[in-house]
Amino acid sequence: MNTKLTLTIEQAVIKKAKNYAKEKGRSLSDIIENYLKSITTDQEVDEDISPLVNSLRGSFKAPEDFDYKKELSKGLSQKYRV
Repeated sequence: MNTKLTLTIEQAVIKKAKNYAKEKGRSLSDIIENYLKSITTDQEVDEDISPLVNSLRGSFKAPEDFDYKKELSKGLSQKYRV
């Protein structure tokens, strides 16, 4: 269930955040919700992962037909082209 939340944030920060969200094709609410989820989860944090990278968990939504192994293979083939 979604609930409305009122925040007090500097006008300049809001403007930059809205532009960022628009560039990423996401809503500002979605970005903030994912950030709050990331900082309130009780998951063990991998110490080898930086806090910045860890905060990005869950922010990428792959298409349902996304084939990770195929894309990885394609990327490696391009990288190590002979």
